[in-house]
This record gives sequence, C-alpha cells and structure tokens, in this order.
Amino acid sequence: MTSTPRISLAAALRQWPGRRWLAVATGTVGAYLLVAVPTDLIDTPFFSREVPPTWWSFPVLLVSAVLTGLVLATYVAPMRAASARTHGRFGVAGAVVTFFAVGCPVCNKLVLLALGTSGAMQYFEPIQPLLAVVSVGLLGWAFHQRATSEDRCPTRPPQSPIATSESGALSTFTPRSPFDGS
Repeated sequence: MTSTPRISLAAALRQWPGRRWLAVATGTVGAYLLVAVPTDLIDTPFFSREVPPTWWSFPVLLVSAVLTGLVLATYVAPMRAASARTHGRFGVAGAVVTFFAVGCPVCNKLVLLALGTSGAMQYFEPIQPLLAVVSVGLLGWAFHQRATSEDRCPTRPPQSPIATSESGALSTFTPRSPFDGS
C-alpha cells in the first residue's frame, strides 16, 4: 500500500477559496470575543476579574483565536466535496484549554470548586502558562493536520436513487417503511 505524500501547508493555503478566508476572519473574531469577554480580558459590566491578567494573556489569546479561526475554516467545504476527519477534536480541546489558560484563576468556578481560593492561586495560577502552550500546540497541530490532509481522502458523491436492473432498464429506488405492511 503506497501512501500519498502530504502537500505543504503553504500549498494547501494557496488553494483556499475566499469563503474560507472569510471563515478564518469570522472565526478569529468570534473566538477572541468568546474567550476575552467572560475572562474579562475585554472589560464589560457583565464580568469582573479579581486577579489582573498576566502580560502573556493577550498574545496567547490572539494566537489561539487565529488558530481557532483557521481550524474552523478547514470545515468550510471547498468547491469539491469535503471529507470528514477527526482532527478537529484537538482543535476543540485547544480552544477550551485557552479559556483556562488566560482566565482569572480565582474567578473560574470549576477551579474554585476543585482547589479553593488559595489552591487556585498556589497550584492553578503557576500552570496557566503551560496550559497556554498546550492550547496553542493542540490548535496548531489540529490546523496543520486538517489543512495538509484534505486531498488525501476525498468522499464519493452521494449515489443517485436511480439504479439499473439486470436487464439494463432504469428503475427508481423507493424506500420502504417498516410500517407499510409489506
């Protein structure tokens, strides 16, 4: 069994239609807002933050938002039929980990329930940079895998409901209900 070589990431991106780049822009803005508002990196009257954000929170959020937009765009079908793959699970995991990486350690209800206030500051806050690296790594890996393997497993177009019989005559396939008594 021979394997088809992967195309480079740059070559894959050159093949993207304009609607994919629109999905990147929309996904990036959406991901940025979806994480920045509840973590109070964008100040709103709806959320507050007890611990000021770290210096690296904004760059991590920006990189994660762009990568999330890129992963999202890989789900926008090109003009030919799109194929289904499972690399997106890592993209979702990366986006979720970003939320924990840039969020306030004592404002996160899950962390507070698990560790308490002093535990959040003592144990969770020091690992947030590691969570940031993991989130960017997962998103980057998911994007690279999806973008460079699109041409590897194309899906077949759906089969027509019209079939030919053994005699060569055309017949129409009619689905049967289990309730029609036949």
